[in-house]
This record gives sequence, C-alpha cells and structure tokens, in this order.
Amino acid sequence: MMDFQVVVLAGGTSKNLVPLVSQEVPKALLPVANRPVLSYVLELLELNNLKDLIVVVEGEDAALRVGGWISGAYVDRLHVEVAAVPEDVGTAGAIRAIAHHLTANDILVVSGDIVSDVPPGAVAAAHRRHGAVVTAMLCSTPVSGPLESGSSSGKDKTKKAGRYNLIGLDPTKQFLLYIATGAELEKDIRIQKSILRAAGQMEIRADLMDAHLYAFKRSVLLEVLDQKETFHSLRRDVLPYLVRSQLRSEVLLNGVPQPEENGNEKIGTQYNQIMQSQILANASKPSFHQLYALGPNNGPDLVRRTHKCCVYIANNNYCARLNSIQAFSDINRDVIGEARNLFGYSFSAQNNIIHPSAELGLKTTVGPYCMLGEGSQMGDKCSVKRSVIGRHCRIGSNVKVVNSVVMNHVTIGDGCSIQGSVICSNVQLQERVVLKDCQVGASFVVTAGSECKGEALAKKEK
Repeated sequence: MMDFQVVVLAGGTSKNLVPLVSQEVPKALLPVANRPVLSYVLELLELNNLKDLIVVVEGEDAALRVGGWISGAYVDRLHVEVAAVPEDVGTAGAIRAIAHHLTANDILVVSGDIVSDVPPGAVAAAHRRHGAVVTAMLCSTPVSGPLESGSSSGKDKTKKAGRYNLIGLDPTKQFLLYIATGAELEKDIRIQKSILRAAGQMEIRADLMDAHLYAFKRSVLLEVLDQKETFHSLRRDVLPYLVRSQLRSEVLLNGVPQPEENGNEKIGTQYNQIMQSQILANASKPSFHQLYALGPNNGPDLVRRTHKCCVYIANNNYCARLNSIQAFSDINRDVIGEARNLFGYSFSAQNNIIHPSAELGLKTTVGPYCMLGEGSQMGDKCSVKRSVIGRHCRIGSNVKVVNSVVMNHVTIGDGCSIQGSVICSNVQLQERVVLKDCQVGASFVVTAGSECKGEALAKKEK
C-alpha cells in the first residue's frame, strides 16, 4: 500500500447513539451481526494489507476498552496503536491531537463506523495517480434514508432536507469542484467562477455521500489544521476548505506570489483559448488543474499555485456508516440480508445463521436472514424474523422477535413481543412485555406487562 499511514477514527460514546452506547459499550464496540462494528474496518484494512494502524478513540475509558478488545482479537494479525483523545474534539481535533505520530507522506483516514467492501487500496491508488492533496471516497446514499438521521421517531422527520450532500464533479468525475453538506444547503449555492471557468462544466450530484474515507497529503493536512484552529470536522470544515482553495488566485512569478489584477477576471478568456488550443494539440486531454496552473502566457516562470482534490466513486459496492440508531438497525439487517455475501458469513439451507450451541424449543421457528448467537436458548412456540439475537440469551416461550437486534445476555420472559427494536446487553424483559420501535439501554429491567412504543428506555448514567 505504498507507505500510507492509516488512522482509524473510532469515536467515543456518540450522543446520537444513546442509549445503545454507554460507558461500558463505546461506539466502536457496538455489535453488527454479533461482532463489534470496528471489526469490519479492521478486517477490510487487513485484507488490503494495511496492518500498521493508529486507532483514535475519544475518552480514556473508551480507549482502554477498545484497546483491550483489539489486543485480544487481533493479537498476531495487526500492529495497532490506540490513542486516546479528549471527547468531542471532532475528527479534525482528533487528527491534531495525534499529529506528532504522523510521519508518512500520505495518510489514509478511515471512519471506524464504516461497514463496506470498498477496497481502501483503490482510494490510495487514485490519490497517488493524481498527486492529490486529498482524495475522498464517495458512495451511493443508502436506501433506508440519509445516514445523518437521528432516531426513527416522528419528531425527527421534519429536518430531513438538510442531510444531503451536494457534490460538484468535473466532466471526468475524478476531481471534486464543489461540496456542500447539510446546513449549508438552506442557503444559495455559491460556486467560484475560477473553478467553473477552469473546468468548463460541472456535474452536480445529490445521490452520493461522503463515506468518511480520505487519503490526505500529510504536509497539507497538518498545515491546514495548524492554521485553522477552529476547524472541528474533516468532512464539514477541512474538505470544503481544500476544495474551495484548489485554484488559489495568486500567481507565482519565479516562485514568488503576485497579486492578480481583479481576482481572476482579467486573465480568463484569453488564456483559456490560448492554453486550450496549445495543450489540446498534445492529444491527451489535461486536467483543468494543468490548464490553470500554466497561466495566461504559458511562460516557464509564471505558474499558478493549484492543488488537486480528487474523488474515488465506489459504484455497486456496499457502504454504510453506523452514525445513527436507524443506521444501526439498517446495517444489522443488511449484513445478514442483502449484503451477506460480502462479509464472509456462511448461511444454512434456511438462509440463516444459528450457532451450533444454540437451543430451540418445540415449534420454534427462526426465519431466513436471522442470526442466533452462541449458547442462546429459546423456549417453545417462539418466532424470530429478520433479527439478530446475541450470545447467551435466555428467551421464554411464545416470544415474537421481528426486525430487531437483541444483544448478549438478554433475558426475555414468556409472551413478549418485540418489533423494530434494539435491546442492549444484560437487559431483562419480564413476561408479556410489548415493545415497538424502542431502544432499551444496557442492564435495564422492563416490568411485566409493559407496553412501549417509540421509546428509549435506559438507566441514568452516573
């Protein structure tokens, strides 16, 4: 992988995933198909022969838990340094905090909540091919709804419009000319004339999401983070800044910056015509960066300062981020459903995965696209559909579980009905509990006969 240094940003106890995350279970360890979400990233990197990693975790406690799990699970497979950074520093702050560890020319930054089969090596190769300062991986926006969404509760629906990305690409779909996310889309779209003029035309796309997997030129990334102390997010601050400043308006005359007259106006059309006819005569079509950099007189001493922001568009791959409760449910469903072939799970003839040590009572059915973990026991006349059930769960008789995720060591009493819900580890549901579209935090007890809809039930964190 051409001496890239890899940084995995594994987050901490993300607020929009409460009550699924807690002091005991940081975001990186949330289970997807009964294994921590971070394992999907680590195995993707390992598959691409990227075995030297820095995993950045927000909060000392979370870092200890994540580090403990990694050293057990990947002891002879990966060389991982776990770095703890303060909570809520944002992705840009996390990189600032570990800047002294970064030594390679190029850095691959990967979000720890990504579940994908896109090879990171392809992004790195595109980055090197173009000599870019940043290469961002873009993929199709997941079907269930934009990943920025919070819970699936009603009050959240109103904000949907602000969650899309608008992405401007050059005609070859290799260069990023414009990016706006979420909140900015309420305003008018402003696109720099110099970029439009240089590129000739731009394709605007609203169906792509920034997958939070970037290759950066280290020197440029660290310079920007150093100069722009208020930058909090790579996606919302650093990337748009690099895109906006690709064609800096000063001209380097013998390597010394010169102010341009009138910004970019004066030079525009004449240099475009001369340059295009001269360079296009050389058969291979140059990128707009090359056209622009040569300046109006094509003299060797007159060069404009430019840098390249590139994209790698992943087509027909699975790519989702676990950054909301809705996404958690969707990804669990996909990984044992439509996307199951991608992640190496072997399914039974019934199209499900039931651990050999699990026990099923009489007339109990586990449907296709379900997973039942090690050592779990189910009583008689139960029904499980499109759900994941964790390890060592104790489930009574006449229990229905539909479209839900049940984590480890959960006890479910007789006659319970669970639909569209997430039940965290060590929860106890007493008899005849009915849950629809609920999240139940770790170790919570739901009393017999309770009926809940669209609620988050959890103990108060100390």
